[in-house]
This record gives sequence, structure tokens and C-alpha cells, in this order.
Amino acid sequence: MRNKAFLTFLFILITGLGYSQDQKVINIWDEIPESIKAKDYTEEVKYTEDNVPNRVSKVSKPTLTVFLPEKKYNEKRPAILICPGGGYSHLSINKEGYKIAKWLNSIGIAAFVLKYRLPSNQIMKDKKIGPLQDAQRAIRVIRKNAENWNINTEKVGVIGFSAGGHLAATLSTQYNKKVYNFDENISARPDFSILLYPVISMEDTYTHKGSQTHLLGENPSEALKKEFTSSYQINSQTPPAFLVHAIDDQAVPVENSIEYFKSLKKENVAVELHLYEKGGHGFGMGNNELTKQWTEACEKWLLANNILPNKKVYLFSYFKGNGEDGLHYAYSMDGYTWKALNNDASFLTPVVGESKLMRDPCIIRGRDGNFHMVWTCGWTEKGIGYASSPDLIHWSKQQYFPVMETEEKARNCWAPEITYDAKQDLYLIYWATTIAGKYPETQSKEESGYNHRMYYTTTKNFKEFSATELLYEPGFNVIDATVVPKNGQYVMFLKDETRELAAKNIRIAFADTVTGPYENAGKPITGNYWAEGPTTAQIDGDWIVYFDKYIDKKYGAVKSPDLKKWTDISDEVTFPKGMRHGSVIEISIEEFNKNFSADD
Repeated sequence: MRNKAFLTFLFILITGLGYSQDQKVINIWDEIPESIKAKDYTEEVKYTEDNVPNRVSKVSKPTLTVFLPEKKYNEKRPAILICPGGGYSHLSINKEGYKIAKWLNSIGIAAFVLKYRLPSNQIMKDKKIGPLQDAQRAIRVIRKNAENWNINTEKVGVIGFSAGGHLAATLSTQYNKKVYNFDENISARPDFSILLYPVISMEDTYTHKGSQTHLLGENPSEALKKEFTSSYQINSQTPPAFLVHAIDDQAVPVENSIEYFKSLKKENVAVELHLYEKGGHGFGMGNNELTKQWTEACEKWLLANNILPNKKVYLFSYFKGNGEDGLHYAYSMDGYTWKALNNDASFLTPVVGESKLMRDPCIIRGRDGNFHMVWTCGWTEKGIGYASSPDLIHWSKQQYFPVMETEEKARNCWAPEITYDAKQDLYLIYWATTIAGKYPETQSKEESGYNHRMYYTTTKNFKEFSATELLYEPGFNVIDATVVPKNGQYVMFLKDETRELAAKNIRIAFADTVTGPYENAGKPITGNYWAEGPTTAQIDGDWIVYFDKYIDKKYGAVKSPDLKKWTDISDEVTFPKGMRHGSVIEISIEEFNKNFSADD
């Protein structure tokens, strides 16, 4: 019998799962192979108090319930097939299915809960291969629909619990076994497996008797027991595994996981085994402390094996008040919710310049791996502050760079920034300065007559510098520029500081080299409010520009997929109270955990 190429789609509302949209449920077979019709074999479902399917038995129509991450990702995501346990007599489909899917979604993994057929002579010609037929077919269905679900076909794994762990291990070791006829040239091999308190052995010594009887019958032969003992079926092509078991498991002895671990190790297949002194059997997502431990360990394993992309932490350097107390940090995991670090206390106190302020701190990671920071150190200074750090905590001796000292009529040096230019292997340091008497055509009597233009110097080592030059003269009062490389070009985000008629908005200009010339600035990308201090991050395919809505005394943001169409997302972002102009950088989760505490 050959399975037809098309699938039947159903839409079923799974209540109580915390989702605002219906979960898509897919019949994985158009015609179930080697099945027997039995009118009195009817699926039975028990529900939780919240009306969520909790325990399912007598499954005759296997399905996949599709859980896709709510967050939209630009890159293709890993996917995991979920096999709930239940001794091959029922499925614990909530605790070891839907709840697992929600957790996987929360870490960016697409999840598919398999409601597989349970071994039964009533509906199967060969009950011992029925669950494996469904599992192989499910993996192929996931890969076949990968484009629609934004899935990386080389990162499709399986997770199984108890008897579902036996099914997941059987799939991992017998993915090439032809248990049904198919036309698609699609592999059923999982790329990795996650096995929790799995039934590995069907031999009497360590097996779970109920699983053995339901799958193989009352008196299976020794050869059959060995065939379905997964530790015997391992070879060098068996996918890597993450194993979890409690030592005090009285239902499925811990030796099941240990034997699978030993066999993988013998074949030099990557494997990680976590044994817990206490936990019993069937904890799944139901034991708060143990659940926290195994899910955190599993996520680390997924990261370490490059199944999940390494997490980034976004770090925002900023100042408060007038900048007297120095450098502040906020962090975000998604670029939308920002939380202050160190109880919003300063990490570095300013000591250079006459006013000894630290306003507008800009930090970048240099080609040397160190972090380099410049800042505004006073309202009327002719120079800027500088320091470097290997870890964002321990900073070098602060220095004062007199970048406008030779310009007699220079009134200030405000909002300095740094951009590293890989093309020329140099750092561009740039800032806004008013030179009295320059550009009278845009001079205003408002705001103390400031009339800024952007100036710059370059350096390779922060010791020797080129002569200061004009970077950008757009024909209006300009300040708060930040330059970002993009596909061989350079994008300058800047503030139009025009006071009469007031502009006070963020605009963009482009150049082919980091020092310009930059073209005329485009239309404002911000709304009907005054904005300053733009800084940008690229998150999930979007450009996000953050800025200080200083009249409203809060931060805002806009985003764009292409630097052309902009959407105001100010209502979607949150920041620490009193936060002022700074910059955003990316650091690794390892750097963050080593140097900061999110509980501060």
C-alpha cells in the first residue's frame, strides 16, 4: 500500500493551553498502512479541570498537533517531534505533550505533539511496528512542510518520555527500517534525540513490563526482545542524545538510560546523561524543581550542540540625570523589554574633563576583542572621554581626547560615537560641535545659538589620531549621529536639530565610505514628537532604532525590515525610568552570565 502525497488538515481548538489561536492538528496518514477497521475501537480522552486533553487511549487516527513559536524568526528554526509516554496503553498528552511543546516554543523551537497509535491487534496487522510507522511518518511530514513552518530540515529532533522514550529511541535507531511503503525521498532520521526516563530495554532484566507486554505481546521471543532493545541497535549513525533519569525511578529502572548512554559512547556518538537522586517516574513538566533543572540543562545542551543558535543579550549603556554618577547598563533578551542592572546604580564614575560628567556613553566591541567607550564629559568641553575594558566591568584609566582643542571658536563636543571600519581597519570617532560664526544660514537665536555639524577623527590604536575634519554638513543643525555598516555601505542615523521651525526628529543618510561623503538626509523616520540620541540594533531581520523622547521623558523606538518602511513600536518597548541617550551592543549569554547578575 502506498501513502498518497497529500495530507488532511483539521483545525481543533485546544483549550487551556495559553494560546490565543487555534492549534493546527494534522492527520498524518491519508490511508493508514496495514490497519484493521474495528467499529468498537473508539478513542477515549480524559480531560483536566481546565478541559485540556490529559490522557488519551485507543488512538486509531494518529495526528500531529502543531505548535509554532509565537515570536517571528528570520532564520529557520529547529523542530522537535514529541512522543508522550503511557506504557503503550495510553498517552499522557498534556504533561508530556502540550506542556513540553509550550516550553519548546518559549526557547524558539517548533514543536509537534504526536498522538500515535497504541499497539493493538484490533486495529493493526502487526502491532509491534504501528507506533514506529507513525513516528517515521511524522518526521517525514515535518520535513515535507518545513518551508511553510520555517523549519531547518537538518535540525529536526525527537523527544520521548517513558514508553514514548522507547518510541523515540526506536525511531533514532530504526529510522531506516521499512515499516511502510512511501514515495517521498525524505529521511525519517532524527537529527538528535532527547529521552526522559525512557524504556530502552525490552529484555526482562530492566524493562517496563507493561510496555513490553503491550508492544510485543505476552510471551515474546528473546530475539524479538533484543530487536526492540534500542541499546543493541546503536551504530555510528545514531543521532546524538540527551538523557534524563531519576535514580529512584521504580517504574523504569535507571539502567535503561545508562545502557543507552554506554552504547552511544562506545560508538563515539555525542551523548549527555543527567541522573537525579530523586524524582521518581513521570515527572515531565510536573515537578517544579526537577523540571527547572532538566529543562535548563537541556537548553544548554541544545545551544552547545548548535541546535539552538547561541543566545544574544542586548546591552544598553546610558546615563541618568546630568551624567554625574556615570555609566549605567540595561539588558534585554528580545530588544523590547529592558531591565536595569546593578539596581540601576552606576558601573563607572567619571573623572575626566572640567565638569566630570559621563553623558551619551557609546560602547563598541573592537577588533581586539576589547570594549571601547567614548562619552560627553561636559557641556562646554573641547574634548571627549575615553576608556576601554575587556569585560564591561573593569575599565582602563579614563582619558581625555582634546579633539577640538585647536579650533578656537569651538563651543562644545557632544554625543561622541565610535564605528569600526573593517575596510580600512580603523576606528572612526565622531561627534557634534558648534563653531561660532560657522554656517550662519542655519543659525538660530534659540537654544543658546547652538548650530552643530558632525566632525571626526580616525585611529587604529586610540593613541595616534588623524587631524579633525568635517564629517557631515547636511544644510541644517545636526547632532547625535551614529554610523552602522550595511552591505558595503554606511548608514548614518542622525538627529535634525533644527529649532525654527522645529524638526527635532531622526533621519537617515547613506555613504559608500565611512568618512563620507554622506548623501542628503531622507525623510524623518520618527513621529510627531521630539526625539534624540538614536542607537540601533538588528533583531530577527528588523532594524530597530531606539531614541530618547526627551520632552516626554521616556524612550521610544521604530523598526523597519528594509530601512524604508518604518513602524513606531514605542508602545511595545519598556525601559528603566529616567534612562537617557546611550548605545546598544550585543554580547553572548556566556559573557552576560559571567559579568552580570540579572537579579540585580
